[in-house]
Amino acid sequence: DEVLLHMAAHFGMWLEEAHGIQFALDRHDTANAMTRRADGSPVPADAAWALLDSFFTTEMHRQTPVPGALDALARIADHADIVILTNVGADHHARRVAQLESVGIRHRVLCNRGGKGVPVARLIEEMRPSSAVFIDDLAVHHQSAAKHAPDVWRLHLVAEPIMAPHIPPAPDAHARIDDWATAQDWVLDRFAMRAVA
Repeated sequence: DEVLLHMAAHFGMWLEEAHGIQFALDRHDTANAMTRRADGSPVPADAAWALLDSFFTTEMHRQTPVPGALDALARIADHADIVILTNVGADHHARRVAQLESVGIRHRVLCNRGGKGVPVARLIEEMRPSSAVFIDDLAVHHQSAAKHAPDVWRLHLVAEPIMAPHIPPAPDAHARIDDWATAQDWVLDRFAMRAVA
């Protein structure tokens, strides 16, 4: 989400339509970005996460591909195996696979909860690539990947144009690029290198 598929804007529209909740796109903090339209009160964190889970259960069809992502994946797939590591949880795996396939994205999909560094390290152990690139929109996942899979190149990409200006570059990423036309070239250049220098 916000790497291959737009989510936040669609989530916000659904919150407004179905629940009378405003979602602040200028904040990259789902649990604290929701307020009730009726009285401006914040939505408690547990309710916010339940709404997010409900969105992924019933509303994934709203999501649209990030511009340039499909072309970039096609180019990258000529040089590398692509694995999509998503934090929607295992109970959403079949829906996520079907959703991605419906927009033309057909790659291995793994579900996860929490930091992504450990599953990235497992993938490296399993696949033994000569070079690997990790792409995510959340700084916490770059921190996790840097800790558990330090030899992986890390690209911070935030595709939602309203959110991106309000999110600082992840300190543990090697680069911050928010458009796929530029990002794909950066990724392909990394494949010419064996590991992080």
